[in-house]
Amino acid sequence: MRFVVTGEWSRNRLLQTIVVLYVIYVAGLWLTNALLYFNKMGLAPSSVTAYYLGNEEQFLQPRTYQGLLEVTHFHLFAMGMLLLVLTHLMLFVPVRNGVKAWLIAIPFLAAALDEGSSWLVRFGHPAFAWLKITGFLLLQGSLLALMGVALWAVFRGSGQNYRSADE
Repeated sequence: MRFVVTGEWSRNRLLQTIVVLYVIYVAGLWLTNALLYFNKMGLAPSSVTAYYLGNEEQFLQPRTYQGLLEVTHFHLFAMGMLLLVLTHLMLFVPVRNGVKAWLIAIPFLAAALDEGSSWLVRFGHPAFAWLKITGFLLLQGSLLALMGVALWAVFRGSGQNYRSADE
């Protein structure tokens, strides 16, 4: 922790290696998340509703309550841990506190939107498919931003990482 607070993470090769390898690992998760999404549905609301509500022509069964519950249960834990680590790194990047707040809040909102909209499409109304698409794109975009900012902060070389840029 001291390496991040003092800004030494930009000079400590082992810590840089850990952060870079973690970001590479998360990039793999990011890629497989997109591949899984596009394997099941697309960016058209009709594909989202077909996946969650079923489609006789495509021989798709509707998602079950238990199936959604199991996926949600796992995702709440896994995404929570992922976002805890990634957004925690944002506390130490040399940017204004307002930017940090957005970098922290948006990914959590996007993950909740992505997960919750599945339930809304299945048990609410098909029009919530737009919310699912928005949640997915926002989550992917915010994860990409977090990875980029973390790498930028590691290699930037500032000793002021713990303080915000406006202090």
